Amino acid sequence: MTTTPTRPAAGPPHRGLRRGAAHALPALAVVFALLTTSGWAAVPDHRPAGALAADLAAWGRGRIDGRPLPDPASPPDLLAAFFASLTSRERRRLARSHPLAVGNMNGAPVRLRYYANRLALAEALRGERARPRDPRLGAEGRAEARRRLHRFASLADGDRKVLAFDPEGRGRVAEVFGDLERADRISVVVPGAGTDLLTFQRSALPRAAPVGMALALRRAQREARPEVRTAVIAWADYTAPEGLGVDAATATHASAGAGRLSALVGALPGEAGVALFCHSYGSVVCGLAARSLPGRVTDIVVAGSPGMRAGRASRLGSRARIWAARAEDDWIAELPHVELGGLGHGADPVSPAFGARVLSAAGADGHTGYFAPGSESLNNFALIAAGDPSAVHCAREEDACGTIPTGGSPVRSA
Repeated sequence: MTTTPTRPAAGPPHRGLRRGAAHALPALAVVFALLTTSGWAAVPDHRPAGALAADLAAWGRGRIDGRPLPDPASPPDLLAAFFASLTSRERRRLARSHPLAVGNMNGAPVRLRYYANRLALAEALRGERARPRDPRLGAEGRAEARRRLHRFASLADGDRKVLAFDPEGRGRVAEVFGDLERADRISVVVPGAGTDLLTFQRSALPRAAPVGMALALRRAQREARPEVRTAVIAWADYTAPEGLGVDAATATHASAGAGRLSALVGALPGEAGVALFCHSYGSVVCGLAARSLPGRVTDIVVAGSPGMRAGRASRLGSRARIWAARAEDDWIAELPHVELGGLGHGADPVSPAFGARVLSAAGADGHTGYFAPGSESLNNFALIAAGDPSAVHCAREEDACGTIPTGGSPVRSA
């Protein structure tokens, strides 16, 4: 449910977010009453559209050396075998012919995806250059066009490892920090509502955005356990709700995102253990994905969670350790942790009854402060990400959350 409402310049960020939540609660209550009695049919379309859909269609008609190209929705292992059967020149030729298709294809070699997405970003950048001067756009439209142009230019930098990119609508993107193929441990940061291509990275409140979260986590990992080779994915490759509202109170976007998250993790190279760090509405995505995630996922960490669409951690259907953290002044605690008629996301993950391992979040400021350097939340995340959960600090000093299972689910060692 991450969002950043307009607020005065003075004062800590969480105050504005709390005011936003307070204003949203009455509206949500009205909508809750209406929708639970009448139902609703508005379901967002998560199918590929625009340039990505066109490139996938062209891929479907394509051939290489007389052979038809495989279905891009094939299981990742089959796609990996197809790409392995090609020469390096053939792989790059396909990436040049179908950059968006290859750049978003789970099962394609990650370095080929980086190359394809650089090409796709360059093409998107060329198409975007004239839009800020388009007289048909109003002032707001031209300002957004300038932001998109800046974002595409930034992502197109040759040093960035873009694992997924879709420029359609609000856009989707995922970026890798580190070496996925050689990592001992891989982390995936799953952000919440208000996340899209334009908010993927921010100058103000950088650690409230996926790139800032991922960079902070990787730095903290390297400080905590420098001997462990780590890679972190900033994953904004799902259509998140735009802010606090009905979409954020339902699981429609999270359900579609859960499928995309499971597909991503299932296609990761190597055998490194994987930890998911799920913020706000992102924890709903992770909760719904938990049952279908591969066994290499050792830990699912939720922070500032509105719920995981389960009454208990043991009902998530995952053998991963389930962790939860919430800052003392996070406004998410004020939302009702219920699920009724499709609205709300269920039990509070930090409640004792839920059965997650509850981490200390001391030093985290409000709803967007969990990745702040020096906070216990970030220090704990870093230890889990590096595969050393026994050293974490628990929210309650009497707990031994790093060593004793509390959720009722079998625990897989890191």
